[in-house]
Formats: sequence, structure tokens, C-alpha cells
Amino acid sequence: MVRLRRLLLVLVALVGVSPLGAQQNLWQTKGVTSPEVLDDNSVVVRLYAPEAKSVVLKCDFAPGGNVAMQRGDDGVWEYRSEPLASELYCYRFSIDGMADIVDPASTYVMRDVGSLMSYFIIAGERGDIYAPQGVKHGSLSRVWAPMGDGRERRMVVYTPAGYERGKGKYPVLYLLHGMGGDEEAWVATGRVVEIMDNLIAQGKAEPMIVVMTNGCTKHLSAPGYSEEGMFSPYMSGSMDGSFEAMFPTVVEWVDATYRTIAKPEKRAIAGLSMGGFHAMQISKHYPAMFDYVGLFSAAIFRGESGVEMYEDLEQRLVKQFEHKPKLYWIAIGSDDFLYQENVEYRALLDKLGCEYLYRESTGGHEWRNWRIYLCEFVEMLFKK
Repeated sequence: MVRLRRLLLVLVALVGVSPLGAQQNLWQTKGVTSPEVLDDNSVVVRLYAPEAKSVVLKCDFAPGGNVAMQRGDDGVWEYRSEPLASELYCYRFSIDGMADIVDPASTYVMRDVGSLMSYFIIAGERGDIYAPQGVKHGSLSRVWAPMGDGRERRMVVYTPAGYERGKGKYPVLYLLHGMGGDEEAWVATGRVVEIMDNLIAQGKAEPMIVVMTNGCTKHLSAPGYSEEGMFSPYMSGSMDGSFEAMFPTVVEWVDATYRTIAKPEKRAIAGLSMGGFHAMQISKHYPAMFDYVGLFSAAIFRGESGVEMYEDLEQRLVKQFEHKPKLYWIAIGSDDFLYQENVEYRALLDKLGCEYLYRESTGGHEWRNWRIYLCEFVEMLFKK
């Protein structure tokens, strides 16, 4: 190693190339261990910040979500949790008032809109569904497709294990993100690939294709993947009818491009928050397109006024349920800020005589709930 390092330094002197231009982590050294999962499933989070005056851990596994970390004599700040249930947990640091800093000791980082979060998974039960296991794996493709407005837009498509080598046809789940999200949201934060691989391998879910679109029609793709450049993610969305109007073109393209079973009884649509709004509006406006509908913490009554797509709600719901969907599933947390909207929507469905299933969990408007809802929803789809 010493000889290799000397050789690299000679090359730098000769050609004027910095080692950073070649392999930036060539001389990476190991620092603190963080996070560290202990035998009892408690977790120790550490941060080396000897000059810091205060460090606050912002997370979803400590009481109140914010906890002051304790500084050791070696300049390492530390927090140890209580034993944790099997789950996926997220955290960030606030250092001397500078907020939302990810853990420099961990490479496990996910993005939600414009926020980065470090994360870890406690194995054993639910956490195993969110982590890669020794099972047959599906494939993930980033594709560009026309969506009816004269422009190609980016989508992410999951195909189950064996798709590429087989000839069979598959049902399709269209899975929609929330406000500020994009086509990468369900992959990065929703753990859809791990969920589908594991549930299919366990026989709990039917093998299916999962299509994830970008529900913000202002943009063609997630930041940095189109000619729009590397703009900063923000709370963008489309609740003006434009996304819903494009959707038949999306379905037609998917049916023409992939080996799908192009029948309503083999199509599902689901989404979280704004995506739940989209799923509700699309399934209502095109009642013969989907036999399975999932509304996760749906923003029911949030569309722009005066949009034809959103008018005549009651009459269109009656038409939709005349087609007798096989599953209309509503799920929300008891502390969700959209809870009351969902209460009112269920009252409307009850008044119209529309049959649905309702799932109420604890918690609020959060990815932890949406991952659970996805697991439960896909287990109910396309059963023979």
C-alpha cells in the first residue's frame, strides 16, 4: 500500500492530476461506528464533532422525535435508544442549530422531496420485508414514454423475477407518489422493490408489474434526469386535472410495451396523499379501467375548482361502483392531518351505497404507514 501510494503521488507530480480526480476514497479511514444495532435491538447513533456545542438527534425512534445527544471526552456525541421493534427507522442531526445533517458515518441515505435522511433497518419481522433477502429478485427500469401531451416523460417500472426470461403475461399495479415526490419516491423511500421481491417470494403477493409515474406534470422527471437540469426538489404537484387526463395514454403505452394482462380485473391503481387523490380521480373518471383501487392517506378534496375532471363527483362514483370494483381500499392513520377528509369521504361513499374496505392505523402522514399499506394492499391483489 505504501508503494502504491508513492506511485500515485509520483503520477500526480508528473501529470498534475489530483487523486480526487481518480478515486476519491482511496485512502478512506474508518471513523466512528454509526448506527450500531446491539443484540437487544437498541441502537447507538454516534457523531464525531469535537468542536460542536450541542447536537440534537431528529429521528422517529426517540421519545418526542428530538433528543439531545451526549458528548464524550473523545469528541464523539452519542445516543442509545430503547430496544426497537423490527422496522425501518430514519434520523438526522442538528449541530449547533444547523439542521438536517445526515450521518457522515453511514452511507445509507434516502431522499424524500428535498430532504435527505439516514436510515437503518431492524431485522426480524417487518424490517425483513424492507431489506433485500436471499430470494429471486425482480428488475427495475427507468423508461421514457409519451403521455399524451406531446412530450416524453420518465417512469420507473418494476418487473418481477423471471419476467425477462419468460413469455407469460402479468397484472399491473400503477403506484403513485405524493406532493413533492416523483417517479423515484416509492423506490427510494417506499422500498417497493424489496417489498415486492419478498412478498412474491413468500407467496403472499402475485407476481406483478409495478409502474411508477411522475405525478407533477410541470416536470418531465425527477431532478437531474432530464434537460430541465438539477433543480432542487420542492413541494410540487398536479391537482389541475392534467395528470389524470394523461393516464389512459400511460396505460396504453404500458400495455403495448410490456407483457400485461390488459383487463380491468388485472389492473390496480393506488397512491399516497396527492397520489391517493389521483388514484381516486382516475379510477372514478375511467371506471372500466381498474378493478382495484387503493387510497393511502388520500388528499380527497384538494383539487383545483372549476376543473371538469373533478366535477360531478357523486354521479361518477355511482357509475364507478356500478362496475363493481373487486377492491376499493381506504387506509389512513388516526393522527393524519387528512383524517377528517377521509371521514367525510367515507360518509359520502356510505350515502351512495358504495362498498369499500377501511383500514385505520396509528400514526400520521408518514412513510412508515405507507410502506405498511403497500404491503397489505398488494397481498389482496389479483388473487385467483
